Amino acid sequence: MLITAAAQGIGRASALACAAEGARVIATDINQAFLDSLAAEHSSIQVELLDVRSDAAVAALAARTPALDALFNCAGMVANGSVLECTEADWDLSFDLNVKSMFRMTRAFLPAMLAKAETQNGSVSIINMASMASSIKGFANRCAYGATKAAVIGLTKSLAADYVKAGLRANALCPGTVDTPSLRGRIASAADPVQAEKDFIARQPMGRLATVSDITPMVVFLASDESRFVTGQTLLVDGGVTI
Repeated sequence: MLITAAAQGIGRASALACAAEGARVIATDINQAFLDSLAAEHSSIQVELLDVRSDAAVAALAARTPALDALFNCAGMVANGSVLECTEADWDLSFDLNVKSMFRMTRAFLPAMLAKAETQNGSVSIINMASMASSIKGFANRCAYGATKAAVIGLTKSLAADYVKAGLRANALCPGTVDTPSLRGRIASAADPVQAEKDFIARQPMGRLATVSDITPMVVFLASDESRFVTGQTLLVDGGVTI
């Protein structure tokens, strides 16, 4: 399987979890140093420097990669602010990285995946990173982020509907607030980091942030044949936020 944004956070933990289950993992990211440390941590993981915003780079990687059993589109970013605070640059970058990168990756890798599914009379899986902050539930100061993650869910359902008879399973993963380097960066940049962390925890009914190990079992499940009858779904791992 191939995972984008695999050098840190959920992507990295997913690469390690899938490799531990015996999967051949191709881990991609724009950070070579973090990729190198991932490769050193698990020797069977193949690392590839990749900018998912580059059509040429995505096409080149797809051309030299054997047909995938699973693709996890994990790359994304969080832009803060309401609609009046969101700049056009933030909006455009959010959609390019959070949504269009999935469009690029899917168009590049899906044909070979479908051919593999047909040849083996089985199924292949695409997992797209969405969020509980999307069409599922609105959150304050997440205008661009929520809009992009709602778009991810729509894209995922479209893929599932179009290719269900061709052997593709497509699902959207919707985590709650996960303790990752990205979140820690947002906390550190807040005017009051201590209060910011308390606020993030307070919106989780279980009383804590999710860890990456709370999320990776769902990634392993969706990438494997254990989920062979699951497609077109938004799978929440949110600690009860959307009860």
